[in-house]
Amino acid sequence: MSAPQVSVIIPVYNEEEGLPALFARLYPALDRLNRDYEVIFINDGSRDRSAALLREQFQQRPDVTRVILLNGNFGQHMAIMAGFEHANGNHVVTLDADLQNPPEEIGKLLEKLDEGYDYIGSIRRLRQDSWWRRKASRAMNWLRERITRVKMTDQGCMMRAYDRAIIDAINRSREVNTFIPALGYTFARNPVEIEVGHEERAAGESKYSLYKLIRLNFDLMTAFSSMPLQMFSLFGMAISVLSALFFVFLMIRRLIVGPEAHGLFTLFAILFFLIGIALFGIGLLGEYVGRIYEQVRRRPRYLVQAVLEQTQE
Repeated sequence: MSAPQVSVIIPVYNEEEGLPALFARLYPALDRLNRDYEVIFINDGSRDRSAALLREQFQQRPDVTRVILLNGNFGQHMAIMAGFEHANGNHVVTLDADLQNPPEEIGKLLEKLDEGYDYIGSIRRLRQDSWWRRKASRAMNWLRERITRVKMTDQGCMMRAYDRAIIDAINRSREVNTFIPALGYTFARNPVEIEVGHEERAAGESKYSLYKLIRLNFDLMTAFSSMPLQMFSLFGMAISVLSALFFVFLMIRRLIVGPEAHGLFTLFAILFFLIGIALFGIGLLGEYVGRIYEQVRRRPRYLVQAVLEQTQE
Protein backbone atom coordinates (compact mmCIF):
# COMPACT_ATOMS: atom_id res chain seq x y z
CA MET A 1 0.00 0.00 0.00
CA SER A 2 1.31 3.46 -0.85
CA ALA A 3 1.75 5.95 1.97
CA PRO A 4 -1.64 7.56 2.71
CA GLN A 5 -2.24 11.00 4.15
CA VAL A 6 -4.14 9.69 7.16
CA SER A 7 -3.93 6.54 9.25
CA VAL A 8 -6.82 5.78 11.61
CA ILE A 9 -5.88 3.41 14.44
CA ILE A 10 -8.72 1.52 16.17
CA PRO A 11 -8.07 -1.09 18.90
CA VAL A 12 -10.78 -3.72 19.17
CA TYR A 13 -11.54 -5.95 22.14
CA ASN A 14 -14.84 -7.86 22.29
CA GLU A 15 -16.73 -5.31 20.17
CA GLU A 16 -18.74 -7.78 18.08
CA GLU A 17 -22.06 -6.03 18.70
CA GLY A 18 -20.83 -2.55 17.81
CA LEU A 19 -18.54 -3.19 14.84
CA PRO A 20 -21.23 -3.15 12.11
CA ALA A 21 -22.37 0.31 13.23
CA LEU A 22 -18.75 1.47 13.35
CA PHE A 23 -18.10 0.28 9.80
CA ALA A 24 -21.31 1.92 8.56
CA ARG A 25 -20.27 5.34 9.90
CA LEU A 26 -16.48 5.28 9.73
CA TYR A 27 -15.86 4.69 6.03
CA PRO A 28 -18.40 7.24 4.70
CA ALA A 29 -16.97 9.83 7.13
CA LEU A 30 -13.44 9.19 5.87
CA ASP A 31 -14.52 9.14 2.21
CA ARG A 32 -16.00 12.64 2.61
CA LEU A 33 -12.62 14.02 3.71
CA ASN A 34 -11.21 13.61 0.18
CA ARG A 35 -7.88 12.42 1.59
CA ASP A 36 -5.98 9.22 1.03
CA TYR A 37 -6.44 7.13 4.15
CA GLU A 38 -5.97 3.74 5.72
CA VAL A 39 -7.86 2.19 8.62
CA ILE A 40 -5.85 -0.11 10.88
CA PHE A 41 -7.88 -2.32 13.21
CA ILE A 42 -5.99 -4.10 15.98
CA ASN A 43 -7.78 -7.11 17.42
CA ASP A 44 -6.52 -7.31 21.00
CA GLY A 45 -7.28 -10.95 21.69
CA SER A 46 -11.06 -10.68 21.44
CA ARG A 47 -12.97 -13.73 22.65
CA ASP A 48 -16.07 -13.05 20.57
CA ARG A 49 -16.50 -12.79 16.78
CA SER A 50 -14.70 -9.46 16.46
CA ALA A 51 -11.78 -10.99 14.54
CA ALA A 52 -14.15 -12.62 12.03
CA LEU A 53 -16.01 -9.35 11.47
CA LEU A 54 -12.73 -7.50 10.94
CA ARG A 55 -11.68 -10.11 8.40
CA GLU A 56 -14.96 -9.67 6.52
CA GLN A 57 -14.53 -5.90 6.52
CA PHE A 58 -10.99 -6.27 5.18
CA GLN A 59 -12.32 -8.40 2.34
CA GLN A 60 -14.89 -5.69 1.50
CA ARG A 61 -12.44 -2.76 1.56
CA PRO A 62 -8.94 -4.23 1.15
CA ASP A 63 -7.66 -1.04 -0.53
CA VAL A 64 -7.96 1.04 2.66
CA THR A 65 -8.24 -1.56 5.44
CA ARG A 66 -5.57 -3.39 7.39
CA VAL A 67 -6.16 -5.76 10.29
CA ILE A 68 -3.58 -6.70 12.91
CA LEU A 69 -4.43 -9.79 14.93
CA LEU A 70 -2.56 -9.89 18.24
CA ASN A 71 -1.72 -13.20 19.85
CA GLY A 72 -3.52 -12.44 23.12
CA ASN A 73 -4.90 -9.54 25.12
CA PHE A 74 -2.11 -7.00 25.70
CA GLY A 75 -4.23 -3.97 26.60
CA GLN A 76 -5.56 -0.96 24.74
CA HIS A 77 -2.33 1.05 24.74
CA MET A 78 -0.17 -1.82 23.53
CA ALA A 79 -2.70 -2.45 20.75
CA ILE A 80 -2.38 1.19 19.72
CA MET A 81 1.41 0.86 19.79
CA ALA A 82 1.07 -2.05 17.36
CA GLY A 83 -1.02 0.19 15.14
CA PHE A 84 1.55 2.99 15.32
CA GLU A 85 4.34 0.67 14.24
CA HIS A 86 2.32 -0.42 11.20
CA ALA A 87 0.89 2.99 10.26
CA ASN A 88 2.13 4.73 7.12
CA GLY A 89 0.14 7.98 7.22
CA ASN A 90 1.59 11.45 7.64
CA HIS A 91 -1.18 12.10 10.17
CA VAL A 92 -2.37 9.45 12.61
CA VAL A 93 -5.73 9.47 14.43
CA THR A 94 -6.63 7.13 17.28
CA LEU A 95 -10.24 6.18 17.85
CA ASP A 96 -12.12 3.78 20.11
CA ALA A 97 -14.35 1.16 18.51
CA ASP A 98 -17.36 1.88 20.75
CA LEU A 99 -18.57 4.97 18.77
CA GLN A 100 -18.60 7.15 21.88
CA ASN A 101 -16.50 9.57 19.85
CA PRO A 102 -18.20 10.04 16.47
CA PRO A 103 -15.92 9.27 13.49
CA GLU A 104 -17.48 12.30 11.78
CA GLU A 105 -15.29 14.42 14.10
CA ILE A 106 -12.03 13.16 12.59
CA GLY A 107 -12.03 16.02 10.09
CA LYS A 108 -11.83 18.58 12.91
CA LEU A 109 -8.65 17.01 14.25
CA LEU A 110 -7.06 16.88 10.80
CA GLU A 111 -7.85 20.55 10.20
CA LYS A 112 -5.89 21.44 13.34
CA LEU A 113 -2.94 19.37 12.12
CA ASP A 114 -3.09 21.28 8.84
CA GLU A 115 -2.83 24.52 10.83
CA GLY A 116 0.59 23.46 12.14
CA TYR A 117 -0.23 21.78 15.46
CA ASP A 118 1.52 18.44 15.96
CA TYR A 119 -0.60 16.93 18.75
CA ILE A 120 -4.37 17.31 18.94
CA GLY A 121 -5.99 16.38 22.23
CA SER A 122 -9.74 16.19 22.66
CA ILE A 123 -12.30 17.13 25.29
CA ARG A 124 -15.62 15.31 25.33
CA ARG A 125 -18.49 17.74 24.90
CA LEU A 126 -21.68 16.90 26.85
CA ARG A 127 -20.13 13.73 28.17
CA GLN A 128 -22.58 10.82 28.29
CA ASP A 129 -20.85 8.68 30.94
CA SER A 130 -22.29 7.90 34.35
CA TRP A 131 -22.01 10.41 37.21
CA TRP A 132 -19.33 8.49 39.12
CA ARG A 133 -17.15 8.05 36.00
CA ARG A 134 -17.24 11.79 35.32
CA LYS A 135 -16.36 12.62 38.94
CA ALA A 136 -13.60 9.99 39.09
CA SER A 137 -12.15 11.22 35.81
CA ARG A 138 -12.18 14.84 37.01
CA ALA A 139 -10.45 13.89 40.27
CA MET A 140 -7.78 11.87 38.44
CA ASN A 141 -7.18 14.75 36.02
CA TRP A 142 -6.74 17.17 38.93
CA LEU A 143 -4.28 14.86 40.68
CA ARG A 144 -2.28 14.09 37.52
CA GLU A 145 -1.82 17.75 36.59
CA ARG A 146 -0.32 18.46 39.99
CA ILE A 147 2.05 15.51 39.96
CA THR A 148 3.17 15.45 36.32
CA ARG A 149 3.76 18.12 33.71
CA VAL A 150 1.26 16.51 31.38
CA LYS A 151 -1.67 18.87 30.70
CA MET A 152 -4.72 17.00 29.44
CA THR A 153 -8.17 18.30 30.23
CA ASP A 154 -9.76 14.94 29.39
CA GLN A 155 -7.28 12.08 29.64
CA GLY A 156 -9.96 9.43 29.13
CA CYS A 157 -10.80 10.47 25.56
CA MET A 158 -8.77 8.37 23.12
CA MET A 159 -9.81 10.35 20.03
CA ARG A 160 -6.54 12.17 19.31
CA ALA A 161 -4.39 13.08 16.33
CA TYR A 162 -0.62 13.01 15.95
CA ASP A 163 1.83 14.31 13.41
CA ARG A 164 4.21 11.79 11.83
CA ALA A 165 7.17 13.11 13.84
CA ILE A 166 5.35 12.37 17.11
CA ILE A 167 4.53 8.83 15.97
CA ASP A 168 8.16 8.18 15.01
CA ALA A 169 9.29 9.41 18.44
CA ILE A 170 6.76 7.17 20.21
CA ASN A 171 7.87 4.18 18.14
CA ARG A 172 11.48 4.78 19.15
CA SER A 173 10.51 4.81 22.81
CA ARG A 174 11.13 1.40 24.36
CA GLU A 175 9.05 1.76 27.51
CA VAL A 176 7.22 -1.44 28.32
CA ASN A 177 4.22 0.26 29.94
CA THR A 178 3.19 3.71 28.83
CA PHE A 179 0.18 6.00 28.54
CA ILE A 180 0.20 6.97 24.88
CA PRO A 181 -1.62 10.35 25.00
CA ALA A 182 0.71 11.55 27.75
CA LEU A 183 3.79 10.26 25.93
CA GLY A 184 2.67 12.03 22.76
CA TYR A 185 2.16 15.25 24.71
CA THR A 186 5.70 15.14 26.10
CA PHE A 187 7.11 14.85 22.56
CA ALA A 188 4.87 17.55 21.10
CA ARG A 189 6.23 20.95 20.15
CA ASN A 190 2.89 22.65 19.47
CA PRO A 191 -0.02 20.81 21.15
CA VAL A 192 -3.64 21.93 21.29
CA GLU A 193 -6.97 20.62 22.59
CA ILE A 194 -10.36 20.84 20.90
CA GLU A 195 -13.88 19.78 21.85
CA VAL A 196 -15.39 16.73 20.18
CA GLY A 197 -18.79 15.13 20.42
CA HIS A 198 -19.56 12.29 22.78
CA GLU A 199 -22.27 9.64 22.55
CA GLU A 200 -23.41 6.66 24.55
CA ARG A 201 -21.87 3.34 23.61
CA ALA A 202 -23.47 1.89 20.50
CA ALA A 203 -23.35 -1.59 22.03
CA GLY A 204 -21.49 -3.64 24.61
CA GLU A 205 -20.04 -2.37 27.87
CA SER A 206 -16.99 -0.43 29.00
CA LYS A 207 -13.76 -2.43 29.37
CA TYR A 208 -12.45 -0.07 32.09
CA SER A 209 -13.50 -1.00 35.62
CA LEU A 210 -12.74 1.21 38.61
CA TYR A 211 -9.70 -0.92 39.39
CA LYS A 212 -8.34 -0.55 35.84
CA LEU A 213 -8.86 3.21 35.98
CA ILE A 214 -6.88 3.38 39.24
CA ARG A 215 -4.14 1.16 37.78
CA LEU A 216 -3.99 3.32 34.66
CA ASN A 217 -3.46 6.46 36.71
CA PHE A 218 -0.80 4.79 38.86
CA ASP A 219 1.04 3.86 35.66
CA LEU A 220 0.62 7.39 34.33
CA MET A 221 1.99 9.10 37.43
CA THR A 222 4.90 6.70 37.99
CA ALA A 223 5.85 6.82 34.30
CA PHE A 224 6.02 10.60 33.96
CA SER A 225 7.06 11.90 37.37
CA SER A 226 9.13 11.00 40.43
CA MET A 227 7.18 13.55 42.48
CA PRO A 228 5.17 10.90 44.39
CA LEU A 229 8.41 9.54 45.84
CA GLN A 230 9.63 13.05 46.63
CA MET A 231 6.33 13.95 48.30
CA PHE A 232 6.43 10.77 50.36
CA SER A 233 10.02 11.51 51.43
CA LEU A 234 9.05 15.02 52.55
CA PHE A 235 5.99 13.68 54.34
CA GLY A 236 8.12 11.04 56.06
CA MET A 237 10.54 13.71 57.25
CA ALA A 238 7.67 15.78 58.66
CA ILE A 239 6.22 12.74 60.47
CA SER A 240 9.67 11.94 61.89
CA VAL A 241 10.08 15.47 63.25
CA LEU A 242 6.60 15.45 64.78
CA SER A 243 7.20 11.99 66.28
CA ALA A 244 10.47 13.17 67.84
CA LEU A 245 8.75 16.24 69.32
CA PHE A 246 5.94 14.08 70.66
CA PHE A 247 8.48 11.70 72.24
CA VAL A 248 10.20 14.64 73.97
CA PHE A 249 6.79 15.83 75.19
CA LEU A 250 6.00 12.39 76.64
CA MET A 251 9.38 12.22 78.41
CA ILE A 252 8.91 15.65 79.99
CA ARG A 253 5.36 14.75 80.99
CA ARG A 254 6.60 11.51 82.61
CA LEU A 255 9.16 13.45 84.66
CA ILE A 256 6.66 16.07 85.78
CA VAL A 257 3.37 14.14 86.11
CA GLY A 258 4.66 10.59 86.45
CA PRO A 259 3.78 7.38 84.58
CA GLU A 260 0.19 6.91 83.51
CA ALA A 261 -1.66 4.60 81.12
CA HIS A 262 -4.52 6.83 80.08
CA GLY A 263 -2.82 7.76 76.79
CA LEU A 264 -2.14 4.15 75.74
CA PHE A 265 -4.82 4.03 73.06
CA THR A 266 -3.67 7.37 71.68
CA LEU A 267 -0.21 5.89 71.28
CA PHE A 268 -1.73 2.86 69.55
CA ALA A 269 -3.60 5.15 67.16
CA ILE A 270 -0.42 7.06 66.37
CA LEU A 271 1.46 3.80 65.90
CA PHE A 272 -1.16 2.40 63.51
CA PHE A 273 -1.14 5.68 61.57
CA LEU A 274 2.63 5.52 61.15
CA ILE A 275 2.47 1.86 60.13
CA GLY A 276 -0.15 2.75 57.50
CA ILE A 277 2.07 5.51 56.14
CA ALA A 278 5.02 3.11 55.99
CA LEU A 279 2.98 0.47 54.13
CA PHE A 280 1.76 3.07 51.65
CA GLY A 281 5.36 4.15 51.05
CA ILE A 282 6.45 0.56 50.49
CA GLY A 283 3.64 0.12 47.97
CA LEU A 284 4.56 3.36 46.19
CA LEU A 285 8.20 2.32 46.02
CA GLY A 286 7.04 -1.04 44.70
CA GLU A 287 5.30 0.69 41.79
CA TYR A 288 8.58 2.19 40.66
CA VAL A 289 10.53 -1.02 41.28
CA GLY A 290 7.87 -2.92 39.33
CA ARG A 291 8.33 -0.60 36.34
CA ILE A 292 12.09 -1.22 36.46
CA TYR A 293 11.44 -4.98 36.67
CA GLU A 294 9.16 -4.88 33.63
CA GLN A 295 11.71 -2.83 31.70
CA VAL A 296 14.82 -4.90 32.37
CA ARG A 297 13.14 -8.14 31.33
CA ARG A 298 12.89 -6.68 27.80
CA ARG A 299 9.98 -8.91 26.86
CA PRO A 300 8.06 -7.96 23.70
CA ARG A 301 5.22 -5.55 24.38
CA TYR A 302 2.88 -7.57 22.17
CA LEU A 303 2.93 -10.52 19.77
CA VAL A 304 1.37 -10.31 16.31
CA GLN A 305 -0.43 -13.42 15.13
CA ALA A 306 -1.22 -12.20 11.62
CA VAL A 307 -1.60 -9.05 9.55
CA LEU A 308 -4.31 -8.76 6.90
CA GLU A 309 -3.31 -6.27 4.23
CA GLN A 310 -3.37 -5.88 0.50
CA THR A 311 -0.07 -6.97 -1.01
CA GLN A 312 1.66 -4.96 -3.71
CA GLU A 313 2.14 -6.61 -7.07
